Amino acid sequence: MKTKQIILFASGSGSNVENIANYFKFSKDVTISCVLTNKSDAKVIERCNRLGLNALFFNRQAFSKSDFILNMLQSLKPDLIVLAGFLWKIPEAITDAFPNKIVNIHPALLPKYGGKGMYGMNVHNAVKENKELETGITIHYVNANYDEGAIIHQAKTIIERNDTAEDIASKVHQLEYDFFPKIIEDLLSKM
Repeated sequence: MKTKQIILFASGSGSNVENIANYFKFSKDVTISCVLTNKSDAKVIERCNRLGLNALFFNRQAFSKSDFILNMLQSLKPDLIVLAGFLWKIPEAITDAFPNKIVNIHPALLPKYGGKGMYGMNVHNAVKENKELETGITIHYVNANYDEGAIIHQAKTIIERNDTAEDIASKVHQLEYDFFPKIIEDLLSKM
């Protein structure tokens, strides 16, 4: 069986990147080809260096105003492209070139709390302000619109009355760590 290749995109600390890398560390079936980031000072680069993963920084010009990233992705032929805390909207040329091969994890139960600007603590603060009784994660395919691709998997957690936005974030992060690598593995097994 051919080894499945995944490419990860991240914008921040890279905790999900590290979690995914550790999950597949001893796998003979899955390889992380590289990690791409849009921030030259992102902590994910340090994690990649420590984990022995190839990391590449790119700017907006390379991503959405030229075909540089698209061409690179096409040359690497990934089985799956995984957005692990990546904040930029994926250009339509890339979503068109990789239909149902780009997945994202969102820190809420979509369609609630999705869309432009809804990431990280912005989501958790909104969930808290609206006195939601539960929240969770949504793993979904990426299309041309923010957080509107077909849902692959959702997992929920209860919000206690006294939970702060930080408590909510912690519960959601735990769901991300528990489910994201397993769902990636499941998707790859069906390819």
